[in-house]
Amino acid sequence: MIVGASEGFKKTLDVVGVGFRASNQGQLLELSIGFSHPIYVMLPDEIKVTTETVKGQPPRIILESTDKQLIGQVAAKIRSLRKPEPYKGKGIKYTEEILRKKAGKSAGKK
Repeated sequence: MIVGASEGFKKTLDVVGVGFRASNQGQLLELSIGFSHPIYVMLPDEIKVTTETVKGQPPRIILESTDKQLIGQVAAKIRSLRKPEPYKGKGIKYTEEILRKKAGKSAGKK
């Protein structure tokens, strides 16, 4: 609790995939993650959200708050919208998360 009051907690998520985008207007997070429509997520006022897009890197969602439980819950909710799939790695993942990729159909044949 002391860390939360003095410096706060931070979670970062990467939106990995061709054509996947993330942007925000205030507390409204807009995600374009491969569905036929954009996904809108309204975040609580206790959480500060920023999105950054750097050429050559996946869009990044940065969540900051003093409440560790709330920020973890919101980050998990955003990630659950499109979890990283094991074959190509597309989806929403935590920045520090390491994904294990699976081999495709042709890997088992000899």
